[in-house]
Amino acid sequence: MAITLYQLDGCPYCEKVADRLDEVGLDYDTEWVEAMHSERNEVKRVSGQRGVPVIVDDETGVTMAESDRILEYVDSTYA
Repeated sequence: MAITLYQLDGCPYCEKVADRLDEVGLDYDTEWVEAMHSERNEVKRVSGQRGVPVIVDDETGVTMAESDRILEYVDSTYA
């Protein structure tokens, strides 16, 4: 997959991003992260921080966090 979404189970911001990806018909991989921030090493490695959601779009070379920014990016790039 060209898009990877790092998310936490039960996170409403993550669900909002996943819903939008589904709405625009994008295929993506989900990487589920640990509940404890200190254990989110994979998210830290790809994005420089431990918060979620984080999207990595290999097609465009974009990595970003924060749900509202991600939604704007998805809408402007793929919708």
